Formats: sequence, structure tokens, C-alpha cells
Amino acid sequence: MNESIRDVVDRVKDMRCISEISQSDMARKLGISEEAYQKYENCEVDFSVGILMKISEILHIELSVFLTGEEPRLGIFSVTRAGKGAEVNRREQYSYQSLADNFNQKKIEPFLVEVMAGESGEIVTNSHKGQEFNYVLEGCVKYIIHNNEIILNTGDSIYFDSSYEHGMRALGDENAKFLAIIV
Repeated sequence: MNESIRDVVDRVKDMRCISEISQSDMARKLGISEEAYQKYENCEVDFSVGILMKISEILHIELSVFLTGEEPRLGIFSVTRAGKGAEVNRREQYSYQSLADNFNQKKIEPFLVEVMAGESGEIVTNSHKGQEFNYVLEGCVKYIIHNNEIILNTGDSIYFDSSYEHGMRALGDENAKFLAIIV
């Protein structure tokens, strides 16, 4: 398992224990079985960004603490240079870069997401509290949102209620990139 993924798991486990929340209580709050939650903490399954966001809400901790191990400190502005966002590589088919990980008390979570080409089979979905705006920067992306199929090309965008199951896949032979803003 990737060392940075193990670091995220260790941070989640540590903060859960410090908050005196058992694995069974965390699973209940996440709406999953205790066995499913244990697979996350045992590094058998990677946390999705959606699950990490739910955990950050439950523990009242900024998402970036799990991603970087540091409390965000900036409150006036935060600059993220090209290619320098905190990487969140939760699944093989997606690569996320947090674009404001060092800004304290964010009202949104902006990410640059790259979806790898060539994936086949069923699209893996997740859900999380809030709303999401995605703007396709490169390529073509197939979205599944609450059993609806939507195809977006470069320059297209979508805004949706992220509490509904959603997932995506790059179409064609090239990776796709999009800006995701989670509110």
C-alpha cells in the first residue's frame, strides 16, 4: 500500500481515537457496516474523498489535516502553484490535487481531478453531503449521477447534489481533467 495512503489512514484512526469515537460509532455515523469501516482502517480498502469528507465533518477537522498532516494556517489567501496541490490518490482511476489545502475554515473544497483513460466495467460511485460543481478542462467524462448518465466534453460543466450516488469515467483514449468544487 502507498505510504501516503497509510499516513492518511493513521491520521484518521488517531483522530477518531482522540475524539473517543469507536469504530462501530464511526461506521454508524457514516452509514456503513462496522466491517466495511474496519477495512478502511486496516488498509484493505482506500478511503474515497467522499468518505474522508464525511469523516472530517464528523470529527470537526479540516479535510486537509488528513491529507497533509498539518492544520491549515492561512486565512487571507492561499496560492497553489501548478502541479503543487496536495495529492489525494485514493483510487487508481482518479488522481486528485487539493487546490486550497492550507486555507483555514474553507467553505468549499476545490480539487483538480484527473480521470485515467482505459477503465472499463461498472463505474464506482460514492456520495457525500453538499453540492458539487465540475468543469471539464480536458477530454471527455461520463458521469453517473443518481442513475442518470451524462457525457461532458472540454468546456462543459455540471452542478449537482452530491448526496446522491455519483461517479465518473474518462471516455476515449486520453485522460480527462476537471476542476471539482465541493460545497
